[in-house]
Amino acid sequence: MNTRSMIFTLYGDYIRHYGNEIWIGSLIQLLKEFGHNEQSIRAAISRMNKQGWVQSRKEGNKSFYFLSDRGVSRMDEAAERIFKLRNDKWDGKWRMLLYTIPEAKRNLRDELRKELVWSGFGTLSNSCWISPNRLDKQVENLIAKYGIEDYVHFFVSEHKGPRTSRQVVEESWNLDDINKRYQSFISTYSEKFIIDKNKIEKGSMPDGECFVERTKLVHEYRKFLFVDPGLPDELLPDQWLGVYAAALFSDYYRALAEPASRFFESIFREGNEITRRSREYNAFSHPLMVNE
Repeated sequence: MNTRSMIFTLYGDYIRHYGNEIWIGSLIQLLKEFGHNEQSIRAAISRMNKQGWVQSRKEGNKSFYFLSDRGVSRMDEAAERIFKLRNDKWDGKWRMLLYTIPEAKRNLRDELRKELVWSGFGTLSNSCWISPNRLDKQVENLIAKYGIEDYVHFFVSEHKGPRTSRQVVEESWNLDDINKRYQSFISTYSEKFIIDKNKIEKGSMPDGECFVERTKLVHEYRKFLFVDPGLPDELLPDQWLGVYAAALFSDYYRALAEPASRFFESIFREGNEITRRSREYNAFSHPLMVNE
């Protein structure tokens, strides 16, 4: 597993709930549980610093790293989507973004495309991106971030046919491929969940192993942020496996949460302020993890 991606996962699922800051020594110790070496960890966190995802400060001879405002915003958005087990009800409208970014700004265009996929937009045609979700704020932030006011148009509109809204979805996203990915996730983790839950109930699964498995679980499930647009139920196929994958993720996460957090705190308390843990944080369940 990529070191940089694993650091993002640890910040999202643990560190941001403990004052949003960690001593590099603790981060190295945690990532060694996954086989990452000190050199690769330092290189990855340094790269994240240069990219503006994290910032650093010195205290004596210790270096501490914390999420930047940009990093916090991305983590909040990711958490809301990862732990939201039901999609929003559709208001019947489509958000449509069209752009004409010149070839001289190709890198900017490529970055914008990545951001739009992350946010859940699909391509109806070349340079025409659509979503049934309320992404108005995200679009405003992207326009401001990249300074592309002169190159884009954003519409909130209704679809009048002649094809159905589900056919529009089929043209804009490859739901069959996403469903196959969910099937693979379910096949892998349904068996692991049963085995690990039994071991935890018997007290035969060490806290460190629970920490590794919970982090891997979040890390793998987080990948769906880059492929699943989170479409409203009204626009999904009848045999949509995303619902089952979300339920499996929720049950497995909760089973691993308490011992995993115990292990994290056992490492974190050496060199960090454990008292900075958020009062709202509950290791046993995520505040956004609702079944309704």
